[in-house]
Amino acid sequence: MDLSDRAPVFEALEKHLKTWNKVIDGIFSFDCEAMALTAAIAENWDLDYPSEQAILNCRDKYVSKRIWESHGIKCPKVSPIKTVSDVLAFFHSVQNGCVLKPLTGSGSELVLKCMNESDCHRAFDLIQKGLEIRAQNPLFETSVSRGYLMLAEELIPGTEYSCDFICENDEIRIIRMARKIKSPFKPFGTITGYVLPGQLPPGINPNGLSRILLRSAQVLGIDRGLCMVDFIISGEKIELIELTPRPGGDCLPYLLKVSTTMDILKLSLDFAQKYPLDLIRYDTASPHVGIRLHADKSGILKQIHISHLLEDTRVKHILLTKKPGHLITMPPKDYDSWLLGHVIIEPSNGKYPETQAMSISKTITILIDPGKQITHLPEAS
Repeated sequence: MDLSDRAPVFEALEKHLKTWNKVIDGIFSFDCEAMALTAAIAENWDLDYPSEQAILNCRDKYVSKRIWESHGIKCPKVSPIKTVSDVLAFFHSVQNGCVLKPLTGSGSELVLKCMNESDCHRAFDLIQKGLEIRAQNPLFETSVSRGYLMLAEELIPGTEYSCDFICENDEIRIIRMARKIKSPFKPFGTITGYVLPGQLPPGINPNGLSRILLRSAQVLGIDRGLCMVDFIISGEKIELIELTPRPGGDCLPYLLKVSTTMDILKLSLDFAQKYPLDLIRYDTASPHVGIRLHADKSGILKQIHISHLLEDTRVKHILLTKKPGHLITMPPKDYDSWLLGHVIIEPSNGKYPETQAMSISKTITILIDPGKQITHLPEAS
């Protein structure tokens, strides 16, 4: 079924409900590309969920930042891009370089840094070709900023955070705050891991952050929602990058459950059904680190040596998402096949969590055809 055609979707759902004598008492979406359809279903069945316009505001990275900017909420400067000349003009209008990215999309896919004019030309060509290949992928469908190819965004130096929160009754309840670990040796924007809880710098007022999160969600059209937000702390300034009414993905749900026992998937469904929520203080949990395992080159995956981790009491959870025989293709061609899984670690004594996690991850050996040994070496930015 073509999910972009709403009428047959509604008809099929109505038929299913009547056949099995069921009613819908709540609805939620965990996938960005399905949120607009979820909003349409919610409106048709009178369910509580952000409006489709709110979803479009969140999904379009240009629109969301223009809305924030118009309401005095700090975020990077942006410009929609049609030609490489547009990129060069924007690049010369900012101080620290810029980032080119799709107008929609998720994660670090087709997100490229430009520090000189040559970077601008290369990034524009790569993204343009990448979007042509992904033309049928609903994740990259542009519904609002049509006529533009991509987005140029001011590069903001600083530490990046990911946060899940609930917006309801003009209040914010933070579910989790994680600090991102990045590597200068991997494609720009790649997250090699997360530290939970992510401690905010001393100059950041938590109450002030909560006010920003509440306002940033509301101006996008979200009065009630379980949301994820990415932001950068640069000096003592909070710069919003992205906000959407779904929880964070990657290894974050596992990291949250291991460190606090909270199940974000269950929590999301309980929130949708307006059940009482059992929120656990994430910030009182001992530090945990989720390390994402990436391949270092293209080829056929032969083996990942992790058996020794089973003897390390600091290793709390291991998930390998690829099996031997898997074909690995590196970015920018493919951003999924090189991610091989994750390991979640609780550092001993709660000290130097990132250093301990990196030390453990360096003992993981990945074998890729033609048999050359590759050691996974994530580095902190």
